[in-house]
Amino acid sequence: MSINFKGTGVAMITPFHKQGTIDFTALERLIEHLISGGANYLVVQGTTAETSTLTREEKNALAEFVVDIVNKRVPLVIGIGGNSTQEVINTIRSNSLDGYDAILSVTPYYNKPQQRGLYLHYKSIATVSPLPIIMYNVPSRTSVNMKPEITLQLASEFDNIIGIKEACGNIEQIMDIIRNKPKDFLVISGDDLLTLPLLGMGADGVISVIANAYPKLFSDMVSLGLKGEMKKAREIHYKLTDFTRSVFADGNPSGIKAALEIKEIISNNLRLPLVKIEKPHYNQLALLMAELEPVI
Repeated sequence: MSINFKGTGVAMITPFHKQGTIDFTALERLIEHLISGGANYLVVQGTTAETSTLTREEKNALAEFVVDIVNKRVPLVIGIGGNSTQEVINTIRSNSLDGYDAILSVTPYYNKPQQRGLYLHYKSIATVSPLPIIMYNVPSRTSVNMKPEITLQLASEFDNIIGIKEACGNIEQIMDIIRNKPKDFLVISGDDLLTLPLLGMGADGVISVIANAYPKLFSDMVSLGLKGEMKKAREIHYKLTDFTRSVFADGNPSGIKAALEIKEIISNNLRLPLVKIEKPHYNQLALLMAELEPVI
């Protein structure tokens, strides 16, 4: 199971029409762009997908649509998380997960649980899940950091907890997990700018936002990094650095949606409380992308 999730996963955005409904035509265009660009797997309904603004009916329709369009060409991961453990369990039990290969589940947010609460949360999910679980630690969004010892305990005790997407921003913490993890447990970067350094320390890949716009360039960098060809990987990393910083400068997915509009893949529409990036920032992003295009 683990080998399917090495390399570049893409945290897909959700395209919207101007009136706010899901733009399934643009979504299909995005999927083809990502698969043809060499993405190793796709992540549906993560943070970047504005999932918290989707209704249950929209989530179901979107999940089914992606399965149909992808048609088993690449593995699929679906995001199922929340700050109520029982509600996460209920969602896993009640939703059709046909066509999906794993669940990405974020640490509970807002509640600020203790470390034992985090352990029991994932233990409870692992006990009922029919699919492998990738944990997701992102303290900047959840206000709680899952410590390495809890990650390692869960990794050792539950065979169906197969990895963690780490976006803590603390290289020492991630290094501790990589050094002490079970052999087949995946450590996946959740930070595009830190991906290459983490690959150098033994991480298994990334779940990327930037790869929505540049799947081939980012996938090439990750592939080179995994093979130890760091000089070539660094060249791509530094070509993407300014663009990556600009994409995240005014929040996610506002920046990446602007970039995808510039590439004429989607229309730049978001759901409140998220709004579009300001025009000067949009123009700067367009200039950075114009500089990138000749190297692709």
